[in-house]
Amino acid sequence: MKKILTLCGVSMILYTACTSSQPRPMTVKDYYKDDFLIGAAVPVKHVSGRDPKADSVITMHFNSIVAENCMKHEKIQPREGVFYWHDADNFVKYGLDRGMAIIGHALVWHSQLAPWFVYDDKGEYVTPDVLKQRMKTHISTLVGRYKGKIKGWDVVNEAIEDDGSYRVTPFYEILGEEFIPLAFEYAHEADPDAELYINDFSMFLPAKRDAYVRLVKQLKDRGLRIDGIGMQSHIGLDYPDLDKYEKSIETFGATGVNVMITELDMSALPTIHWGANIADNVDFKAALNPYKDGLPDDVSEQWNARMDSVMDIYKKHSDVISRVTWWGTHDGMSWKNDFPMFGRTDYPLMFDRDCNMKPFMARRLAGK
Repeated sequence: MKKILTLCGVSMILYTACTSSQPRPMTVKDYYKDDFLIGAAVPVKHVSGRDPKADSVITMHFNSIVAENCMKHEKIQPREGVFYWHDADNFVKYGLDRGMAIIGHALVWHSQLAPWFVYDDKGEYVTPDVLKQRMKTHISTLVGRYKGKIKGWDVVNEAIEDDGSYRVTPFYEILGEEFIPLAFEYAHEADPDAELYINDFSMFLPAKRDAYVRLVKQLKDRGLRIDGIGMQSHIGLDYPDLDKYEKSIETFGATGVNVMITELDMSALPTIHWGANIADNVDFKAALNPYKDGLPDDVSEQWNARMDSVMDIYKKHSDVISRVTWWGTHDGMSWKNDFPMFGRTDYPLMFDRDCNMKPFMARRLAGK
């Protein structure tokens, strides 16, 4: 008996006996099972069951999840000593129920930080000793609660500027460079078996890349655990240069820690150069949002071709890449929508708004 199976727009002919069950379609996690984990950031809405189509995609195609927002500081400890566990507990349970590798995000980050954490009751920075204690309490409590359940943690997020200098944040202003090794020390004490990562964007830039290579060496020289470098990969149709991007993967891999592609998405919209002289604000907004009614076929083809090239790079370097994590499940839930203006429509993820797989991946699963 001949049956035609349509997988995300790609038709495959399967020959089966009338009494046999239909073969299970190839999944993304199947395809990359010998290469790296395939992950996605999941929001509270997804974990709570309010997006069943996205849930079916995650359950079928992914074997790792990362907390999109529910473990960030302002969400989980909005006031000193008051921890809001409901959403984080549900996130962890969701992953455990599906046998997934769970990633916690993020322990130390200057953004989405509850203001009380670095200020005293007079509105001034706390002393170094106070900040150390608050960091240790926060990290120990959060990591300790999920000890043995979470595979790894983004310990420090976005600590280095594009020019390779330390980002001037409250953590840096109060503790200097020492805040990074302290965070890794506290996290390891809380769960000695958990993997520990450092994570940042624009990791293809040479100065930033070199700064992280030095930082990893410094942590290792101090005997501190660091298992991976997370390369946030919010990319576009014309950036980054893929040769430079691949060079960073190779360079980070040579440090002896894993490379992780984190927060992956690729904007399908034209890159906006904010310094351009655009006199008419209406025209400017139109330039920001050119495909509000759907992505033109030629742009879709361009997007899929470039993503093919990106995924080829990942597979080529699967000896050092341990995880590729998309920042979301389908286009409709991406943070790229409504940014930097309300109503902006983007198409940056592996599945479209109807949870259909895009051609670059569907072709791979179909063996094409």
